[in-house]
Amino acid sequence: MFSFILQPRSGLPTYLQLVHQVKEALRVRRLKPGDQLPTIREVSESLEISPNTVLKAYRELERERLVSSKPAVGTFIERTLGAETRASDAVLQRSLQRWMREAERAGLDEESVAAMFAVTLRDRRRRGAA
Repeated sequence: MFSFILQPRSGLPTYLQLVHQVKEALRVRRLKPGDQLPTIREVSESLEISPNTVLKAYRELERERLVSSKPAVGTFIERTLGAETRASDAVLQRSLQRWMREAERAGLDEESVAAMFAVTLRDRRRRGAA
């Protein structure tokens, strides 16, 4: 089952962290149409946050037509994001996992890895736009 993780130092409001995590899971196909998200109660209890925060996140996902709620049944994924599954995805993910192990051995923490990735992505976009 899909579960959420909060990052208090992310600077993002809690409900947006939940929305972003669902979108990330859709992009990498960890969630697919028909999958059920945890109930509002399950999320609020496991993360120790207000049910209203979870409800706000789920409503945002509904507004974007990524999920639909069925009263007394649950919240379900309606569509995915990103391209269809490619054989190269698994190869790329294994390569990234190896790189992450190397980064950990080099002493980089999660924030440093994220910063390195963001800077590299921005540099690549700039080169592509030029």
